[in-house]
Amino acid sequence: MEFGISYSTPYFGVDPDRIMRFARDAEDCGFESLYLPEHVALYPGAKIGPMELPTSLPYADPLDCLSFVAAGTRRILLGTGVLLLPYHQPVLLAKRLATIDVLSGGRMRLLTVGVGALPGEARAAGVDFATRGRRANEAIDVLRLLWAGGEDGVGFAGEFFAFEGVCSFPKPVGLGALPIHVGGSSPAAARRAGRRGDGYFPGGMLTPEERRRQFELVRTTAAEAGRDPDALQYTRWGSLDLSEEDVEALAKQGVSRIVVSPTTADPARQHDEMAAFAERFGLT
Repeated sequence: MEFGISYSTPYFGVDPDRIMRFARDAEDCGFESLYLPEHVALYPGAKIGPMELPTSLPYADPLDCLSFVAAGTRRILLGTGVLLLPYHQPVLLAKRLATIDVLSGGRMRLLTVGVGALPGEARAAGVDFATRGRRANEAIDVLRLLWAGGEDGVGFAGEFFAFEGVCSFPKPVGLGALPIHVGGSSPAAARRAGRRGDGYFPGGMLTPEERRRQFELVRTTAAEAGRDPDALQYTRWGSLDLSEEDVEALAKQGVSRIVVSPTTADPARQHDEMAAFAERFGLT
């Protein structure tokens, strides 16, 4: 089992010293990875489920934050939870992600993408909310095509993106393409993970039975697409008070990574929570 940790800029802030301290503490404690969330734009009345999002929440750009973190750390892997893929132009995104991977020494390896749940955010980004799933599918294909392409260039002709003879360098370190995990709790997200993803990272608002069915849908869809279901990683949210029995139960469900979040915004208490978790599970 691998253990990642999430830094939520909306609640912990965007002070650079605090972000760097958190990342270094997480690395020193032995966490495998650091995740950051994304929202491109908020607006009055925006809700995730029943929870209304204050418009002043400082959602910093996750890729810029991860690039900053990479400069001050050595080992910790970099992840997004989640990057809202339909709101990014994939040719530009392929370049940004490969650059971060190169500059970090091959650590941009836990990109997790979703489609977003806020119609107003889609409008602000100039995207038709109803097409965001198809747009995300195409974007994943474009990213992989560009990373794998050589000096002769590659072409793509889709519903949303089209180009000919495009070359994109630098390439991700040591790989034909960066892994792409798919986030989201809908059946469409599960099918996207099975058909196109290297892993699945569902959200938190599912019952145990719904989770079981969703992960089974991921595996079934992968098999139908001629892919190996056992090669897909399964990431889940967890809490810092997880017991060894809790982790064993998740492992039996096929979970390969657990991402936890601090319960406090105080840096000293965050460190204490991380250190206690690391000691309990022998991360260091």
